[in-house]
Amino acid sequence: MTWLNAVNDQVAGIGAQVVPGTPRDSLHILDVLLNLDAGPKPDLIATDTASYSDIVFGVFRMLGYRFSPRIADIGDTRYWRATWPGEVPGDYGALNAIARNPVNLTKVIRHWPDMLRVAGSLITHEVRAYDVLRMLGRTGHPSTLGQAFAEYGRIAKTQHLLAMIDPIDDTHRRTVNTQTTVQESRHRLARKVFHGKHGQVYQKYREGQEDQLGALGLVINAITLWNTRYLDAARTHLETHGCPVREEDAVRLSPLGHAHLNELGRYTFPTHIPDAGLRPLRDPDNVAEPP
Repeated sequence: MTWLNAVNDQVAGIGAQVVPGTPRDSLHILDVLLNLDAGPKPDLIATDTASYSDIVFGVFRMLGYRFSPRIADIGDTRYWRATWPGEVPGDYGALNAIARNPVNLTKVIRHWPDMLRVAGSLITHEVRAYDVLRMLGRTGHPSTLGQAFAEYGRIAKTQHLLAMIDPIDDTHRRTVNTQTTVQESRHRLARKVFHGKHGQVYQKYREGQEDQLGALGLVINAITLWNTRYLDAARTHLETHGCPVREEDAVRLSPLGHAHLNELGRYTFPTHIPDAGLRPLRDPDNVAEPP
């Protein structure tokens, strides 16, 4: 069983899905994105390799997402160039040496109406993204519509690859690496909170698994919010007492730290509204103060 979850750039879980077995992640990621619990629609989707394909890039781009996986074999990946039918091929300058493979835009133009229908069906939840991607790919033998999505996706994939290897502007590469690091940190926190079963779910039915992992996601979001509020309070306290925090240090603060958390015992969720304000901050110099 695989627990796919979406995490935004504020380190909050915004959607999740339980998937039987360990299938290709990219076939299910889109279903998670199209059924988010809350929050605005994300623009950039950072993930691990996730069994990406040109078709996956094309479908994501049609739906307005910038699919940005970390590609392990990026040095062996093909780069593509697009030329409008009937026009003279453009000059890509220094990239001419690597952008040798032409995108067949004729296939895209021919199947564009059907591609729009597929996108509309996904947005309106008429079909599952997993079923669509599997149908288009047909186990390595794409349909004609799948080939059109693949040609369209090669444009998006090339743009992603160029941004990842850009020697001057590393903004995109840093953004992707930062977000995937956040995901890994959140998973470490989830494994600690889920200590009793060592990260393993023993519920026999999918509904029970979803309930158990949904509760886990709720607890992780609560911890993230708690840490965020107290990190902000600690920074404000330091600055008001003449100890400014440098911005380059502040950006490295993470609300996913868990060394101070005691995950043993029972979780209680009181129904009454707690007292306003935060608890007093601990003085690290006062060793007699209880943790």
